[in-house]
Amino acid sequence: MSDFRFLHAADIHLDSPLRGLTGHEGNTVERIRSATRDALDRLVTFAIEENVAFLIIAGDLYDGDWRDYNTGLFFARQMGRLNAEGIAVYLLHGNHDAARQITKRLELPSNVHVFGSSKPETFRIDSLDVALHGQSFRQRDVTDNLSLTYPEPVSDFFNIGVLHTALAGRAGHESYAPCSSDDLVNKGYNYWALGHVHQAEVVHEHPHIVFPGNLQGRHSRETGAKGASLIKVEDGQVSALAAIPFDVVRWSFVTVDLKDTASFGAALGRIRDALEAAVTDEADGRLLVFRVALKGQTEIHDQLIASADQLLVEARASALGLGNEVAWVEKVVTSTTSLADPQAQLEREDAIGELHRMLPSARGDDELLAQLESDIGELVRKLPHEVRENNDDDLLKAALDGEYAQLMTDIMPFLTARLTTQEE
Repeated sequence: MSDFRFLHAADIHLDSPLRGLTGHEGNTVERIRSATRDALDRLVTFAIEENVAFLIIAGDLYDGDWRDYNTGLFFARQMGRLNAEGIAVYLLHGNHDAARQITKRLELPSNVHVFGSSKPETFRIDSLDVALHGQSFRQRDVTDNLSLTYPEPVSDFFNIGVLHTALAGRAGHESYAPCSSDDLVNKGYNYWALGHVHQAEVVHEHPHIVFPGNLQGRHSRETGAKGASLIKVEDGQVSALAAIPFDVVRWSFVTVDLKDTASFGAALGRIRDALEAAVTDEADGRLLVFRVALKGQTEIHDQLIASADQLLVEARASALGLGNEVAWVEKVVTSTTSLADPQAQLEREDAIGELHRMLPSARGDDELLAQLESDIGELVRKLPHEVRENNDDDLLKAALDGEYAQLMTDIMPFLTARLTTQEE
């Protein structure tokens, strides 16, 4: 049996927009817009430079139907580069690019082999003694355990199963083509090339069951390095596996402790220092997009809450000041706490005291909650689907979930801060 190396990628979501980057200006806009294309270009360049035997794409190459043919043309051009170097590609479609999701198609180069969606299919590479088994999704919602119908391993070959699944379930991912690790282990294959879960994970070794993660992070919850897996096979066994980063825009979460910070300027200084340290550690030629979380008990808590818009702009200015557009701040989340005594707040003879005294009764006022449902519920239901599905704002989440008592609790710090700064 021959020794060889191959690349395993998944969840490329080609031409999918990166979320949460509105307001950015300058040359970086184009880098953001083309991030998924540039990540794929890096993957193809690496495959050529490393002379891998073949590339597997385990689902969700596309993010749904193409807006136009340019998406397909770009992919065909990249596959043509691999074809010129004799590198085969084995492509499986998942929930986002299932057969019934894609209405536009282009003829792909002869080196691209696409798994059918009606039943499992096997591709053999006789020169390497490799057999690849897989089945694409026919429609988006596949609830059957597809792995159970995959064929028996080819004797004396290195057998690879290609499957788009979250296994028995992974946080944040729909349970498509559900199966267990035992189902895959018991199949007798040597390697399982999985897709669908955007976080890289080696689920099992010998046989290897691997999620490579997505090629390019698309929003603030997809932090850290993103790329594909490079697998080395010797004597019919996986001898090495490496995660290779291909992302061009990287999302990062930075926590800044503002304990004992006495001024707005001092808080900005700590934010700037944290961003600079992260850029030094992580950038490596990429654009870093930060979500900044502020924590700690501080006397400027109310000012931070009341000046949220200014705080975000100042943080973005600090990021741009690091030079050459290497960083951007997507959002600042203020989770600091006030030095004020809660009991003293209740005893105040002003609007702030009245606000704190009325909250407990307001939370249990059915008539008030019904009125909030009528007023706020109608508004949030009119929000675009993508806003409702992809938001991570606590206040909006509470409104979307109809948790109006919780909404009143969550909004209290903002109201208190506004009243406090108005008094000052």
